Amino acid sequence: MSLAVAATLPWIAALLFVRFRTRFPTELPSWDSSEDRVAGAAGTDGVGGSWPKVSVVVPARDEAHNIVRCLESLAASDYPDFEILVVDDRSTDGTGDLARAVAPRRSRGIRVLEGERLPDGWLGKPWACIQGARAATGDTLLFTDADTVHQPRLLRRAILGMREERADLLTLMGRQLMESFWERLLQPHVFLGMLFRFPDFERVAGNDRWRDAIANGQYILMPAASYWAVGGHEAVRDEVVEDLALAQQVKRAGMRLRVRSAECGLATRMYRSLREIVAGWSKNLMLGGQQTFPRWMRPLVPPMSLAGSFFLWLVPPSVLLFVGLGVLLDAWPVASVAALLTWSTVAVAASLVQFGWFARRLGAPGWYGLLYPLGAGVTSFILARSWLRGTRVRWKGREYRVPTASDRA
Repeated sequence: MSLAVAATLPWIAALLFVRFRTRFPTELPSWDSSEDRVAGAAGTDGVGGSWPKVSVVVPARDEAHNIVRCLESLAASDYPDFEILVVDDRSTDGTGDLARAVAPRRSRGIRVLEGERLPDGWLGKPWACIQGARAATGDTLLFTDADTVHQPRLLRRAILGMREERADLLTLMGRQLMESFWERLLQPHVFLGMLFRFPDFERVAGNDRWRDAIANGQYILMPAASYWAVGGHEAVRDEVVEDLALAQQVKRAGMRLRVRSAECGLATRMYRSLREIVAGWSKNLMLGGQQTFPRWMRPLVPPMSLAGSFFLWLVPPSVLLFVGLGVLLDAWPVASVAALLTWSTVAVAASLVQFGWFARRLGAPGWYGLLYPLGAGVTSFILARSWLRGTRVRWKGREYRVPTASDRA
């Protein structure tokens, strides 16, 4: 029986790691409209103590269901000097027309750029982003996705945070909107997997190891001079996980990467259905994960990730089910069955607590933790699909062949 208890240590360790070792980034500084705090902040990049002009770049391809809400929230920003540039990346659902109809409100204006034909060697999002950056007139660039919603004070707070950190790239971790069953079930599984690689986003972003770079493409704020100094999105033109790759470029250049939290200011609904979740994560989960490891380790990442997901989250509930149904009672000695029951019960209990707590932390009901074997099964399928697709990427009607992980720096 003691051996069975000892065998549960990986699950108990995983629970303790997630609960006590992981750290979420520090919240952005607050801003009181009655006091212009930036006047006293240390100026960077030659902009002194004044608010810099910000160019907000929104790449959009077939985002008719998101674009109006996103632009209306951006246009309502309580910020003195900003423009919004929407790059309509050859949408077929009327995204550009919807964007043109949005009132500029507090912004200098909303410009909708017709995206040019995708050149060879480029992926769609980096190409759309650099077109927006080239048309921008601001001292500071904000790249944000069309599925985001911004609170009015967020931009001011982000500028304060960028100056407070003296950052060349500031990225924000916001709140994930999960409104359907599959979103609430699967998104916590994916993000929990990321925490095992990056348990403390803020700390690892600030270290000297460029492979520890992390960024959230839903909100990337950079001084224009820093952006162009690292080559902009042209430097990551063939990257599926272009946000992470851009952050790596910043650290490799000896610049400052910083991560902060803005759960009360930024919200994103990444996917709306099981089909979208599978397609979206399949395109970048393995490629992005491999990019964070040294070249010699990259071939090991997919099989180890898949084996870990299967063994940790699927084997114990399967064993518990078999024992509960009496499948093993006739074939195994009573002592062995009892040991299996002890091991699988403790492993499943630890996993239930872990996934229930993390689901609540992300905003889903805690009882979704009870369904963690289902979530683990689907997530394992996504991992396998992402691995088997290799360098073939399909997204929003386009197909790409990207460099293999071993070709990347």
